[in-house]
Amino acid sequence: MEDHKANSRGEIYSAKVKAGKRTYYFDVKSTRSNDYYLTITESKKRFKDDGFTYEKHKIFLYKEDFNKFLNGLQETIDYVKTELMPDFDYDRQDRHDEEGSPSSY
Repeated sequence: MEDHKANSRGEIYSAKVKAGKRTYYFDVKSTRSNDYYLTITESKKRFKDDGFTYEKHKIFLYKEDFNKFLNGLQETIDYVKTELMPDFDYDRQDRHDEEGSPSSY
């Protein structure tokens, strides 16, 4: 994960997560009234006849929903890891990234 402090107007902090063919961006932004919210963007590179384009999907997450969102996400991930796919090696991609191996995802 790459972190940096952003300089553009309204953007306070940004973290970039490369995950196989996708890249996720977690950006903290501010409103005009100095309130804060988070945008989560999924970016996928798509190839077309004349080159490529990026397909992006964005979620806006407001501070009053942080805990509910985090709890729901963690509960769902835990369910998949323990109930649906307990034998899957979830750390495999991290090891590939550390070793510089290409992803098979």
